[in-house]
Amino acid sequence: MMKIYYWLIGMCILISCRAEQPSDGVKRVGMVTGIRPEKIAYYKELHAATWDGVLKKIHEANIRNYTIYLKKIDTAYYLFSHYEYIGNDYAADMKKIASDTITQRWWRETDPCQLPLPEAEVQGTIWAEMEEVFHAD
Repeated sequence: MMKIYYWLIGMCILISCRAEQPSDGVKRVGMVTGIRPEKIAYYKELHAATWDGVLKKIHEANIRNYTIYLKKIDTAYYLFSHYEYIGNDYAADMKKIASDTITQRWWRETDPCQLPLPEAEVQGTIWAEMEEVFHAD
């Protein structure tokens, strides 16, 4: 669990340092990870009834339009997440999420479902950040 906490903090700092806030004030974040085929049904079940405390903390941390997609490529399954951040201190807001006990319990349910990409695994993370190459309103 601590490795995930440190990963989230590190990713937040990395992203907030590297990515400039767009002129519209919305920071878009896309990430990818694998998912264990035998855990897909459970992962969908969890997200069909996401815990209120998790949703509340996401909202308090200035995250909006959070979406997770599932895609099979060849024989493997992947999750793609995207959200918009509307706050002013991304790293601090991500720390709030990571320190939330309800969210930590949620991650204990979701993390075993996921299969990190090799680059994420080397960094001790689950989700790998993706580069935004296009956006249109």
